[in-house]
Amino acid sequence: MIEYLVAIVFLLILSAFFSGSETALTAVSRPLVHQLEQTGNARASVVSRLQANKPGMISALLLGNNVVNILASALATRILIGAFGEAGVAYATLAMTFLILLFGEIIPKSYAIRNATAVALALAPVVRIVVALFSPVTRTVLLMVRGIFRLFGADIHGENVMGGGDEELRGAIELHEDADDASVRHERAMLRSVLDLTEVQVGEIMVHRRNVVTIDADLPPAEIVAQVLASPYTRLPLWRESPDNVVGILHSKALFRAVQTVDGKLDGLDILSLAGNPWFIPEYTPLLDQLLAFRERREHFSLVVDEYGSLMGIVTLEDILEEIVGDISDEHDLAVSGVRAQSDGSYIVAGDVTIRDLNREFEWTLPDEEAATVAGLVLHETRRIPDVGQTFMFHNFRFDILRRQRHQITSVRITPPQSRSEDWDERH
Repeated sequence: MIEYLVAIVFLLILSAFFSGSETALTAVSRPLVHQLEQTGNARASVVSRLQANKPGMISALLLGNNVVNILASALATRILIGAFGEAGVAYATLAMTFLILLFGEIIPKSYAIRNATAVALALAPVVRIVVALFSPVTRTVLLMVRGIFRLFGADIHGENVMGGGDEELRGAIELHEDADDASVRHERAMLRSVLDLTEVQVGEIMVHRRNVVTIDADLPPAEIVAQVLASPYTRLPLWRESPDNVVGILHSKALFRAVQTVDGKLDGLDILSLAGNPWFIPEYTPLLDQLLAFRERREHFSLVVDEYGSLMGIVTLEDILEEIVGDISDEHDLAVSGVRAQSDGSYIVAGDVTIRDLNREFEWTLPDEEAATVAGLVLHETRRIPDVGQTFMFHNFRFDILRRQRHQITSVRITPPQSRSEDWDERH
């Protein structure tokens, strides 16, 4: 009797080992294991090899778990039949179901899921031995499983229908803890932006041509120098005859070095000879491609054109970096009106503020596929030019048109869903 009880306890411990190992080794973060492996952690290497053979590992652990659970139940049944007769079968079923569920499943799996890395690293060497010992049986079982799948026309080697690596990474980013922490929100926005570099086009982040500072190359050199001094930018497009006809990119340092060499005698200064060649790119260029092109060409400035070759705007290396890290400001940047928070939870937003900036800042989900700016979104949704004072509801957000200059929407009040519900609660 005592020997049987000791054996049952030992088998329950083995059951806990198999259950906890399975949970830890399937739940542990593969990127974290890879990082530990790169630092020389031998146990992490074992975990990585086990994960590479996941069907064999899971089969071995399930085999071991079922064997010990069935054996423990058989021993308990024999003990209780001897004590209670035929009723011992029912007693053994109830008792072992409770014991296996509690000590063989819930407790070890709950601990393993909360401490997956530590448990996986601790148990991996033993699991490796178990997998090696059970490999003849598990290989036979896996062959039978594949045969059954083929019999029913199922593809056991099919791709994950739930999505590839990008979707998995995005899901992991969204599950980042401490979502209320500002630094975590910023990190999450940066990670999202890195994944979006292949999907966002330069036309969505460029500085529109109406906001680009350009200089007529035919102006007197003294006036060009004065305009460069008055500008906060170091690179300025030069044009002739029409602002669409950009003939060069003037760098302020090159200009001032030339001014220094002529001792202030600007009349004979050839401005165009100081300018670099303009670099034109299509508006549909993905940000990642443009970032790589900036690095390859060792340039920071490009001109964006549409399919007809008309100038749309400019994009710089800083614009792309700001898509990843957020706004980069220095002492020479111009103060641009953008977003102003209101006491009622709404925001007064300039029409040219991009939807991506709003989504990044406030973690909203406004669509940016059809329109890049707030004004563009309103025009796209309404299919007309709205009047000042009109109110619209799009995507659970409220849009109040505050100002308009001719056909251009310049200011909109945006009320997110949470603020509207809070206002309703206060009024009622």
